[in-house]
Amino acid sequence: MRLHATTQTDLGLATIPAPQTVEETGLGRTLLEQLALKILSAHGELFVRDLAEQMCVAFPIAEELFQRLRRDQLCEVTGMAGGVHRIALTSQGRARALELLSQSQYCGPAPVSVRDYIRRVRAQSTTAMTIHPAMVRKALEHLVIAEDVIRQIGSALVSGRSMFLYGSTGSGKTTVAESLGRIFSHDQIWVPYCIEVGGQIITIYDPLTHERVQQGVATYGDPRWVCCRRPHVLVGGELTMEMLDLEFNPVSKFYSAPAQLKANNGLLIVDDFGRQRIRPEELLNRWVVPLDRRIDLLTLVGGTKIEIPFDVFVVFATNLDPASLADAAFLRRLHMKIKLDTVTREQFREIFRQVCRDLELDYDPRDVEQLMDLIVAQLSEPLRACHPRDIIQQICWTARYDGKPPQLTWEALAGACRSYFLEPPPGHPAISS
Repeated sequence: MRLHATTQTDLGLATIPAPQTVEETGLGRTLLEQLALKILSAHGELFVRDLAEQMCVAFPIAEELFQRLRRDQLCEVTGMAGGVHRIALTSQGRARALELLSQSQYCGPAPVSVRDYIRRVRAQSTTAMTIHPAMVRKALEHLVIAEDVIRQIGSALVSGRSMFLYGSTGSGKTTVAESLGRIFSHDQIWVPYCIEVGGQIITIYDPLTHERVQQGVATYGDPRWVCCRRPHVLVGGELTMEMLDLEFNPVSKFYSAPAQLKANNGLLIVDDFGRQRIRPEELLNRWVVPLDRRIDLLTLVGGTKIEIPFDVFVVFATNLDPASLADAAFLRRLHMKIKLDTVTREQFREIFRQVCRDLELDYDPRDVEQLMDLIVAQLSEPLRACHPRDIIQQICWTARYDGKPPQLTWEALAGACRSYFLEPPPGHPAISS
């Protein structure tokens, strides 16, 4: 099955009209009737308006389904209040519901058709985000980054596609990547609870991934969609090839979306790229087409392939040599490659000052100068963006153990360095207090 994505439409992002008939949902009547039967089976008895709420559909649709099930003798009226029927399954309906639950235990909100989902994703694409310099600087204001690097990051964001952050360990790549989530969180998008493909249910909305907005940008009608901030998903060394495809639960018998599908219209960070449980070339081969064509191929049980939009801003972050991780063909598809490396003495001072301010500690520039000399001269280490916070944290932990308030004395800094760094190489003096 190949479901071709439509071109970007003029769909409004502020309002999703609520379907008032089964036909307007874009779903088959049989699927909705089956869902209604399973929900009634789980709840015993429901008013029709409560059935509508459980299914996340308008009352006229639930009423239409009820009348159809009643004619087929699958449900019956048990009461009435305010002109609304209270209904329950008949014995025939309960038998049918049990049969349906053996095929799929999904009994939540009604899905969205995959075609409606594709149109919506295209309409709220990451490439349509408004990005300007002040916004990028605001998102990165808590970091000490050179202006030319900020400009590179902003240019990558405007593309709405991908970014490759590389450089030595401790240079702040992960922190920079995660800070981009501040930019994405400015926008609101619509995320469906689930979608339907060929009669199969794929759940997408995940409260652990999607930050729900209680008051959306405007009142909307279709409760099958959730108003959320653009998602921010991070995967690291735990990533496997299986996690990049649909996850079928053999017990519940419906699908969960992979990370990149949950991240649609948002940010996906592949942290520590090259250290995953799959080889880098496997991951790159898996995503070479999605990154290029913005379409992902997912596999249903039985081998059926479906096309789903890959509308994700992907950030790869690594401290490994990019040339050892990817060939030229893949690196070409990552248009923005940004190196974050060691920091200058001026940047080190500013980072140290900011950490002291955040932790409400006194800042002594003389101790910082001596610390930089120790790191470079005695330890033969370059100055890294992570050093100030890591070393000061060592001092805070030791002070907490001793039951004393932390103080940034030279003795405390030297003691923290002895714990933090490896022994100096032969021929270099030991760290002294």
